[in-house]
Amino acid sequence: MATGHYEIKKAKNGQYHFNLKASNGEIILSSEMYASKASAENGISSVQSNSPLESQFELKRNVKNEPYFVLKAKNHQIIGVSESYSSESAAKNGIASVMKNGPTTTIKDLTL
Repeated sequence: MATGHYEIKKAKNGQYHFNLKASNGEIILSSEMYASKASAENGISSVQSNSPLESQFELKRNVKNEPYFVLKAKNHQIIGVSESYSSESAAKNGIASVMKNGPTTTIKDLTL
């Protein structure tokens, strides 16, 4: 059964970030920017351990009143943000996808 994976990328400003992609290639969670690749890898580790826990997700709305969600670590820091969704039920499906795909240990390092 196909599962999702993480992609670590280096931005033009030299910082690192990662995306969690579902098995269909869609980005389902994006990280903040990190100063080092090691910090981004630590962020992935935090997503892997927190994504199975529904209590770590928070539904929010953006300025256009579109639903999206964040994944928080145990220290309440945001470790990932979703895209905007057309409905709250679609955002909840996104949470379910992150809960399913987040624990994956497949990491594609695109910085090499």
